[in-house]
Amino acid sequence: MEFTPLLIFALALLVSAGSPGPSIAALVTRVLVKGWRDVMPFLAAMWLGEAIWLTCAVAGLVVLMDTFYWAFQILKYCGVAYLIYLAWRMWTAPVSAEPTAEDAPRGRDGLRMFLAGMAVTLGNPKIMVFYLALLPTIIDLQAISLIGWVELTFTMLLVLIAVDCAYVIVAARARLMLKNPRAMRIANRVSAGVMGGAAAAIATR
Repeated sequence: MEFTPLLIFALALLVSAGSPGPSIAALVTRVLVKGWRDVMPFLAAMWLGEAIWLTCAVAGLVVLMDTFYWAFQILKYCGVAYLIYLAWRMWTAPVSAEPTAEDAPRGRDGLRMFLAGMAVTLGNPKIMVFYLALLPTIIDLQAISLIGWVELTFTMLLVLIAVDCAYVIVAARARLMLKNPRAMRIANRVSAGVMGGAAAAIATR
């Protein structure tokens, strides 16, 4: 694939991924409350979900997406339910002045975060619109080979890793500033509200 279409795709994705949405809100609030290690399964699921949408767009599977619309609706509401659960956990979480070993996700928690990330990403209308509607206007999908798909996927991953990790770093640094229980309690409550808002945004779109 030529460099120019890849560059245009990267810039368009940078704008789309960089603008805060429900997925970014969930990511940042989770980092503020539990630390950056806790969101790694969520990040992996987000990137995998985006790769799935990209592959569907390249393969021309829009009709298939319409056929199994109900399945993606189920995924979406599973993600919404888990975000609401996380919001409740944040609101009621005990506070500690210093991070502890509890910041590292346990195996089951990691699986739950991964499934939540997949549900949120596959059910996010913003992501669907970008890959299924806007991507064909940027790149000639009829002319994409297997190598072209690999190049697109690699470009997508580079952009998403850069954007998402930037959000994680900023949130992690902000978390280090929360040194007293009162500040952490306020952060937990604000994060819970943002997480609940993210769930509502996904559910109503």
